Amino acid sequence: MNLTAKIYTDETAARQHLEKLLWPNGPLCPHCGSLDAGTKLKGKSTRPGVYWCNSCQKPYSVTVGTVMEKSHIPLNKWLLATHLLTSSKKGFSAHQLMRVLGLGSYRSAWFLAHRIREAMGETNPPLLGGPGKIVEADETYTGKKEGEVASTGFHHKRTVVGLVERGGKSRMIHVNKTNKREIQRVLDKHADKQSHLMTDEARHYVLNTGFAKHCAVDHGKGEYGRYEDGLLVSTNAIEGAFSIFKRGMYGTYQHCGEQHLQRYLNEFGFRYSNRAKLGIDDAMRAETALKGAAGKRLTYRRLNGQWIA
Repeated sequence: MNLTAKIYTDETAARQHLEKLLWPNGPLCPHCGSLDAGTKLKGKSTRPGVYWCNSCQKPYSVTVGTVMEKSHIPLNKWLLATHLLTSSKKGFSAHQLMRVLGLGSYRSAWFLAHRIREAMGETNPPLLGGPGKIVEADETYTGKKEGEVASTGFHHKRTVVGLVERGGKSRMIHVNKTNKREIQRVLDKHADKQSHLMTDEARHYVLNTGFAKHCAVDHGKGEYGRYEDGLLVSTNAIEGAFSIFKRGMYGTYQHCGEQHLQRYLNEFGFRYSNRAKLGIDDAMRAETALKGAAGKRLTYRRLNGQWIA
């Protein structure tokens, strides 16, 4: 990473880079969807990068309708923060972002990081797996539920269900309970039924999954992998993804409100799904996150659980 690159030090270069990513076919009006029908406004009283749509008669810029809309943080710092957050395997804390970017407050850095996590989330994610492919499923527990008293077992903890397409992408979903009904709902929504499903021996996976094949490894008997019909039956891939997630949450972020947990899951799932093993480098990963910023405006009130139009 070259910290002296112009897109990280010059706001004009950063805006041009963002326009190239979000407007590959020319300026696109976020209000009416008109393509290349805008006139670039000039003058001392006009902010750089503002266009006037000749169709709907409204002004717009490349940040309108994105997580960066109405932000007072310079675009070059947005691009640098995105690169730092997407290239750090175990996350990048808001306090560290504040220091590196020279932001005026922790709140600004925290809000900035959450908006980048929002950009990492998939709007209409495709199903994992497919014909001849393997999907591993497992659950893990992290943190303490709001209002719960710590005790033995997992009933007081927050539950996360994870899926990994072996050799491919990963997805982690925060759920309220771990039971057959909830597991079936997650599998129906996120996994292709033509896949081979691999789980552990937990009772909530003993269900009518409808998958091409369902194999379970018995951890209770000390079994962590075996071959069946030429397929390796294991959940090592999803457990590896969970390991990275937990190291990041406990070592880097340390605390996470339950209402924000899914965004952290999106962050770790995004990095795993865009890892170097799949031929994706840091620059490509950051560009993918920036492209995902479109159509996801996130206000501070909405982030704190108060949804507004």
